Amino acid sequence: MSASRIRWAILLCAMLFSVHSPAQSPEAPQQTAGPIESKPPATKTLTNRSVIRMAEAGLSDDLIIQAINTQPGQFTTDGEAMADLKDAGVSERVITAMINKGRKRLTTGGETTEAAPPPPITDTPTEIGVYYKDRKGSWQLLEPEVVHTRSGGWLKSTATHGIIKQDTNGHLNGRESKLALQTPIEVLIYTAEGAVAADYSFLRFRVHSDNREFRAMTGGVFHSTSGADRDEVEFHTTKIAPRTFTFTVDKKVGGGEFGILPPGTGNVTNGGRIFTFAITE
Repeated sequence: MSASRIRWAILLCAMLFSVHSPAQSPEAPQQTAGPIESKPPATKTLTNRSVIRMAEAGLSDDLIIQAINTQPGQFTTDGEAMADLKDAGVSERVITAMINKGRKRLTTGGETTEAAPPPPITDTPTEIGVYYKDRKGSWQLLEPEVVHTRSGGWLKSTATHGIIKQDTNGHLNGRESKLALQTPIEVLIYTAEGAVAADYSFLRFRVHSDNREFRAMTGGVFHSTSGADRDEVEFHTTKIAPRTFTFTVDKKVGGGEFGILPPGTGNVTNGGRIFTFAITE
């Protein structure tokens, strides 16, 4: 074979090799690492022990209650647990907030998780009873409970015309009412003929493991005398119509279990009525 043919053969082979050789793909661009998003730490569920630790650390009741209301909580509030909390220095205000944490709420400004309330009373009530104004501006009857009363065993004399009044100890079954409200709460009392709002008593209950108790002066004469061991809460009403009085329960009253006692209840041994509700902070 001549030299020229050899050169052409070599050139042809080189051309064929360049056509069939796979093209080298360019390097893929390197991805730069972006900022790493950090997840917020999970909120810890509060327990009885958490509350005890906060109390032992010297935190105020207001701070502890705020933590209870804003963080998840799983509390035990039976009789023995409440006794342990009290022994550890936890206040009754904080214990009440723990109890209310698991309670379904009905507030004046938000949605309710309770069962549907009774049909609204749109006009001013004209039946004897005690009412609260719901978030829609309608008056709703507070549910009455049976109160068992007995004499305190001694008499008190007021300074008004020598009238003799007697202390009454009241007892209600169960440690909480069915209705929980948040302040401010507008209350309306429609009295019996001849009665006035001053004949009623606004009471804070002493909560035990399976009952609520109070001590009051029969006849609702809180304004004429007082006692450190009684459970009346002072209130001031405005008369808006015949036999119709209103007042507002504000934040200063605090949380807990409450009742409004009609006149005459202290004159019966059993079967009297008291209109009850709770206030959640």
